[in-house]
Amino acid sequence: MHAWPASEVPALPGQGRDLRIHDTATGGRITLDPGPVARIYVCGITPYDATHIGHAATYNAFDLVQRVWLDTKRQVHYVQNVTDVDDPLLERADRDGLDWSALAERETALFREDMTALRMLPPRQYIGAVEAIPGIVPLVERLRELGATYEIDGDIYFSVESDRHFGQVSNLDAASMRLLSAERGGDPDRPGKKDPVDPMLWMAAREGEPSWDGGSLGRGRPGWHIECVAIALDHFGMGFDVQGGGSDLIFPHHEMGASHAQALTGEFPMAKAYVHAGMVALHGEKMSKSKGNLVFVSALRRDGVDPAAIRLALLAHHYRADWEWTDQVLRDAVTRLEHWRAAVSRPDGPSADALVEEIREALANDLDAPAALDAVDRWTLLQKERGGTDTGAPGVVSRAVDALLGVAL
Repeated sequence: MHAWPASEVPALPGQGRDLRIHDTATGGRITLDPGPVARIYVCGITPYDATHIGHAATYNAFDLVQRVWLDTKRQVHYVQNVTDVDDPLLERADRDGLDWSALAERETALFREDMTALRMLPPRQYIGAVEAIPGIVPLVERLRELGATYEIDGDIYFSVESDRHFGQVSNLDAASMRLLSAERGGDPDRPGKKDPVDPMLWMAAREGEPSWDGGSLGRGRPGWHIECVAIALDHFGMGFDVQGGGSDLIFPHHEMGASHAQALTGEFPMAKAYVHAGMVALHGEKMSKSKGNLVFVSALRRDGVDPAAIRLALLAHHYRADWEWTDQVLRDAVTRLEHWRAAVSRPDGPSADALVEEIREALANDLDAPAALDAVDRWTLLQKERGGTDTGAPGVVSRAVDALLGVAL
């Protein structure tokens, strides 16, 4: 599967700062110090409805991570998956009378278009669950050899008790885990399970549903969590720098993925930092496909909204915050974009050297994009009120905003 084209990232003078970021597993801020190549895995979409503002907010957060690392003169190895076979996708295809694979292909293509328009830096590897199946099967077989699995009517489950570090990503109690498992694709009430939250590794073939040859596992398809584990271990191994996604992935997805990998390898942790973006609401409720309260990036673009304004609307909220999308949020972003573009179109202005360092410091401080926007606002206001004589300043501001915030002026 191919990703989307990369926009050019301007090189800035000087050196960026190492990223200090909130780690869900420890509950505190840590300083990331990757090697020459920083490694990040971000969980991708299930392509039955793409791309809503909640998605865009999540991928914007991890785009900022990449930009901070690039500014430190590191290379970035970014991997993202696409869950192109799963129950929600099959249910939507059945509801709409569509072939499930055609639906997945259509929505993935739209996602690529939206990511390109928003200037999100693409992953080096963009991998679908279906194409990952040849790598998933041996991992499930290995977990079975290790005694970490059991079967119920041909379905193969992972036993969470096989990982002594289970629970150290989410730090939730058993009751909370069971509740979230039921809400997020698990089956805690299925008879015969050792632990209610034990996740499925391999689902035996169901009549009328797609299935693949699983060798000794029999025909079927993979569970959700093992998909990402197979892809991440294939490209990174253990101990990569950041595992990212929305906060709704903390449990069960990232908790289970970590346990799968740790049980397979005997190593800990799977990732040095678990980083999660907040949820976006609409009309007082979390924006979600199940509720149908979605604002789509593609629809905004069709209505003539500049993608740079959409991106500024996302950047106006701290990535870990839960926030609500409103018409006013978008209007504010459109106005800000107009002010910024007017400022950089002038022939001169106040020196921008300090501004570049302010943006760098804000982003290094747990991706504080709102503080970075405020810094640019102050520079544009100073230019408007007092002017300046630095003929290179507008160009510096334009390049810095592009390189560090992904907004093309």
